[in-house]
Order: sequence, then structure tokens, then C-alpha cells
Amino acid sequence: MRTGLSHRRVIIVGAGQSGLAVAAALSSRGLQPQQDFVVIDAAPEGQRSWATRWHSMELLSDARHSALPPRRLPGDQRRHPRVDEIVDYLTYVEAGLGVETMWGVRATGVEHRGNGSTLHLSTTTGEVQTRNVVCATGAAALPHLPEWAPALTVPGVVLHSSEYLYPRQILSGDVLIVGGGNSGVQLARELNASHRVTLATRTPRRRRPGKSYPAAGGETVSALSRRRLPEPVFGEGYEQLRRIGVTIRPAVIGAHGAAVTFADSTSSTPGSVILATGYAPGDNWLPDEARSTQSRRTATGLPGLFVAGMPQYSVRGADTIFGVWRDATTIAHQIVNRP
Repeated sequence: MRTGLSHRRVIIVGAGQSGLAVAAALSSRGLQPQQDFVVIDAAPEGQRSWATRWHSMELLSDARHSALPPRRLPGDQRRHPRVDEIVDYLTYVEAGLGVETMWGVRATGVEHRGNGSTLHLSTTTGEVQTRNVVCATGAAALPHLPEWAPALTVPGVVLHSSEYLYPRQILSGDVLIVGGGNSGVQLARELNASHRVTLATRTPRRRRPGKSYPAAGGETVSALSRRRLPEPVFGEGYEQLRRIGVTIRPAVIGAHGAAVTFADSTSSTPGSVILATGYAPGDNWLPDEARSTQSRRTATGLPGLFVAGMPQYSVRGADTIFGVWRDATTIAHQIVNRP
């Protein structure tokens, strides 16, 4: 069996749900892992981003819509899986495909040189040539922090939702959660049992009952794309949170020292602050030409470079486990039929 990155038809960057979806789609087309394609990931071995999410986090979609079509999640298909189940599930998918991910290898750039069809992929272990590169580094790879966040100092902690694991991290007393998307609402409900919670939100939260949108995605459920696509919201509305004791406030527009300022010009001095302010996509290593007008979904302005699981390169919902499968099958078809 070949080892390393040399002489592969495809290099998939990212071993999360998007990367494994592409691996599964390529396998279904007859391509062999390690021989025809290889998967690399910047994380330490097995440490997919799902493993860093807070312990009680549940997906917003049920198990039926939280798995890749080739391999369903075991157990009751009506339940909402926990993040630890997704971590185990992706490991199960990886093993079932026979993929041996090369962990600890970060992609730092990709370019086309000369007149041929070869791409040059730069990584932390050196440069490698290949015909196809798939960017599967996640629609929610980099925590997005408000500009005012560095100016905030509080008695407790200031942390992004990506750093939150359990209520004991937060100093007892009051906590301000900034961001009224799905993550902010889930955290408000969890912390309300042990803290005095204020949730600051930019826009009203409108429930969409009966509208099924699989939101198990993007390495987190509160992904924001580079174009800041609005996040679909599910579950509890703000009135329900008010009824259990959560205080709802307007958006935070600034901070200085221990005080935050809301959009209605009032201020507050919270004990701790959680920034549920979303994420940026992991496409910062792609060249500008890759973001030019695309002729078709998942393809980029650089021939041979594809992007999986990012709505701004595809369609809404591409950053979900269920939705990324459409991207994966499209990419596999394009790679197999690429001259």
C-alpha cells in the first residue's frame, strides 16, 4: 500500500463530516483510499472538531437526518444525537471506508502553475502535486469574535461558545450570552439551571414549526459563512426562555472594561460572558482565484479545486451532515469525469 501524499489523484483536506462524505462518494465510484485518494487533517489524531463541543450539546436534527446516507446512525432514528455520538459515528465511518487519515498535516495553500492540470498543495509537511484537491475544512472552523471582545474584562470568564464545555466553567452568579442563534439559545437553557442568564440577540427569534431543516452541521450548529448567511433557528422561542427566567436583551454593540453596551444604549456589568457569535469558514488557505465566479456548485475558479460543506460555495444546508452528501456526490462525479 502506498504511503504519504505523493502521486494521488485526489487529496481531501479535512477529516470531518465533509471530508468523509467526499471519501465515501469517491469510494462508491471505485476510487481506493490511500491508493487513489488520501485524507489529511490538521488536528491531532482523532480530534475532530465535534470532540471539542460542550458535553450536553445535542444536534437539532434527528438521527435520520444526522448521518451520511451510506451508513446510518445506530439506534432510535427519532432521537437527537449527542456530540459524543457523532464523534463515534465519524470514527465508525472512517474505519468502514478504510480511510487512514494523515493527522497533524495542515494545508497552507494551493496553486496552479504552468499549462498543465497539476495542482501544487502546500502543507506543513511540504509541497505535493496532485490533480484534484477538495477543501473540506468546515463552514464553522474559526470562531468569530466581535471587535469589542478584547476590550472586555469581567470577574469571571469571557469565552467563545467553542471553548464552553460545562456549567462549572462559569463563575456562579450572572452570565451574559451574546448571540441568539441556536447555540446561544441552547446555552441559555442549560445555564439557566445554575446561573442568572441574560441572552443578547440581534434579531427576533422566529420558530418555524413543521419546517424540517437538518441542522446537524458545519462542525457546529451555529455556522456562519463568509457571506454571513442567516442561521435557521429551531426549537424554543425567546418567550419560552423568558418564562423559565432568562432575560432577553438587545444586541451588544460595544464593551469597555467590565461594562457592555446594548443597542438600546443601556449597559450592564456581567459576571461572565459567553460569545455565541458564530464561526468563519476554514477556507482562509485558498487563493483568491478560488473564490471567483463558479460555473457549477462546489467547483471553484481554480480547475481541480473543489469545496465541500460550505454554503457559500454550494447551497444552503451544505454545512449539515445530511446536506453535505449532495456536495460530495457532485464533487465525486466531477473528479471521475474530469479529463
